[in-house]
Amino acid sequence: MHNKLVVIEGLDGSGKSTQFEIIDSILEQNNIPHKSISFPDYDKPSSALVKMYLNGDFSKNAKDVNAYAASSFYAVDRYASFKLYWEDAYNSGKLILASRYVTSNAIYQMVKCDKSEWDEYLKWLSDYEYKKLGLPKPDLVIFLDMPIEISQKLLSKRYNGDENKKDIHEIDVEYLKNCRETALYTAKHQNWKIIKCAEGNNPISIDNITNKIINEIQKLK
Repeated sequence: MHNKLVVIEGLDGSGKSTQFEIIDSILEQNNIPHKSISFPDYDKPSSALVKMYLNGDFSKNAKDVNAYAASSFYAVDRYASFKLYWEDAYNSGKLILASRYVTSNAIYQMVKCDKSEWDEYLKWLSDYEYKKLGLPKPDLVIFLDMPIEISQKLLSKRYNGDENKKDIHEIDVEYLKNCRETALYTAKHQNWKIIKCAEGNNPISIDNITNKIINEIQKLK
């Protein structure tokens, strides 16, 4: 599993952050050399444009901000993180565990493009971030598929019912439903592993999802 990049993806409220922390802890307990990273890197200056975008400074409607411009905000943040904080760890053979990555642009930004342009966008994104910016390609992308209706309830719990705390992505339910469509489309075309996080109207247990993630990671050679 050394010198591998594993990405955990999921829409807002999917339990992604919880699973990321659990997997990080398991890797630590098993003494597996690794480094865990999360995007956007809100604590660093490189995320300034991302924060402005999510705060609604450019527009209160995410769809009004050009897909390629918004993609660039996130790409710059990832490039800075890679060069400053985990390039050496990756090159030295450590397993890199990422919460979100280049893959998030395919979910949240491609949705702004007409469906006839999706393949073109994915080709552009891959060329831009992996080739031109030189970011490593993931060896495994796990998408936590949580129905929007359930994830919205989980988000409301997170913010204690204060809807004003949601960013421009989280508050737009229709946008998130469309993002799920782009996620599943990209998953099919880029061989992501999809883990279903609910049965009917109820989320699957955290332990159950963790076991499925660990199982996928263990398949890496």
